[in-house]
Amino acid sequence: MNETHVLRIDSVDPDVGVLKSAADILRAGGLVAFPTETVYGLGANALDPLAVARIFVAKGRPVNNPIIVHVADLTDLPRVVADWPPAAQKLAKRFWPGPLTLVLPHAASIADGVTGGGPTVAVRMPAHPVALALIRAAGVPLAAPSANRSGELSPTSAKHVLRGMGGRIDMIVDGGPTQVGVESTVLDLSVSPARLLRPGHITPAEIEAVIGRIGRAGVVPESKPLPSPGLLARHYAPRTPTECLAGSAARVAECLRQGEKIGWLTFEAWPELPVMTVIMPNDPAAYAARVYAELHVLDELELDRIIVELPPDEECWLAVRDRLKRAGMKS
Repeated sequence: MNETHVLRIDSVDPDVGVLKSAADILRAGGLVAFPTETVYGLGANALDPLAVARIFVAKGRPVNNPIIVHVADLTDLPRVVADWPPAAQKLAKRFWPGPLTLVLPHAASIADGVTGGGPTVAVRMPAHPVALALIRAAGVPLAAPSANRSGELSPTSAKHVLRGMGGRIDMIVDGGPTQVGVESTVLDLSVSPARLLRPGHITPAEIEAVIGRIGRAGVVPESKPLPSPGLLARHYAPRTPTECLAGSAARVAECLRQGEKIGWLTFEAWPELPVMTVIMPNDPAAYAARVYAELHVLDELELDRIIVELPPDEECWLAVRDRLKRAGMKS
């Protein structure tokens, strides 16, 4: 395993020297983890097939699972997408830079691995000064899935990246903790009506206010090229066995009776239960910003089980519930 270099950078006013070092690695076909507003991404030159292939090896990622391409300017789009319909323009004007990914027919210049073998590509413009400055410094669109081993918890800090990817990638640009905390909303514009593939910080209602009614993705066979990342049944998962359910206090008590060491994410304190309890906020955005970080902490404690109280089944909790349910799926 090679050494992974970690360079600190100001998240508001990125250092030109750090950006140059990272950009040089990217142009040479290397891998650099960097912060976005959602989670840390693992960047490679999206136009370089060998560099993109390194992402799949480093992550242990299934080859049919596509990668989001990140751009810094709308002028980058011709190298990424073959078509830019009016709906895409409207959404980009409203939500970019920001945590919305659009799926469109891919341009010929995009490396085949980026698309997972399918006809489309997922693209977004991140709302983070470091991410935008790094893309511009590299001079190429960046293929950048989350900077973690495939299927494991997404990283919201450089420490999380180093824990999972240390020795597998060339550099981590440490811009501090991310703000949104869960991956972007993914919307497929290659079909009509457009359909939501992955929920995120931007809700279906917000999208529909811009382009009208959208559909929802059904079950996608995992043996075929996937139209979007985040569709695998088990994903975003701690290494510790994890269960996510409503009314979780009874399950916690049952596991304690069996002598298990439990970590519990819940909304209120239960002092009568001797368990490592994390009290989570009732606000969906605040919850999303913390959930991966808290799960990372629990995952390092050598517990027997993590139990998570599911939030309400409401649209404002859609992204969080999606991530938690996938985290709790058995492998």
